[in-house]
Amino acid sequence: MRAGEVLGRIAYDGDGRRLGRVVDLVVRRDPATGRLVLTDLLVARRWYGRVAGRLIGTEHHPSGPWAIRMAARLINRGTHLFPVHRVRLVPPVPGLPDTGDDT
Repeated sequence: MRAGEVLGRIAYDGDGRRLGRVVDLVVRRDPATGRLVLTDLLVARRWYGRVAGRLIGTEHHPSGPWAIRMAARLINRGTHLFPVHRVRLVPPVPGLPDTGDDT
């Protein structure tokens, strides 16, 4: 699976409520196999969250100028991180769990 197959897809929760569009992926290394595994999806509800995403980087450098921190907080307030197993994507992506439930 490629990141481009997931980015921009519409994400829904297990109850069928729309969460927004996927704007970023979080991968982590599996300690047992050493392979990278997709663990979380960053989903934005608003169009400007899709444009900015996490490009401002205030979560990496929280000591920057206050005006930039406040602007980033306003832009990213509709952007949330969801575990990949709790999200259903439309259209579905081959190779990605499509359960959308809490199990």
